[in-house]
Amino acid sequence: MGIVVVEVCDGNAITTINIEEILEKEFPEVAVLMNECLSFCGLCRVKPYALINNRRIFGNTPEECLDKIRIAIKEELAVYQ
Repeated sequence: MGIVVVEVCDGNAITTINIEEILEKEFPEVAVLMNECLSFCGLCRVKPYALINNRRIFGNTPEECLDKIRIAIKEELAVYQ
């Protein structure tokens, strides 16, 4: 398990890209958990999002969201360096 946990809802638009493979390859300290539902009803349909250590990160497109997720991961990892 990583020191940064990224949680993604299976029904979210972010799943159109292989976020799990991308992030775990770029950041070995990250664990990506794919969940059936994260209980933020309606958010999945509105914007791509993920939870980074329980903090919601979202963007207008999956690619924009991924860029913001990368920034959030780097911020989380900075605490441990």
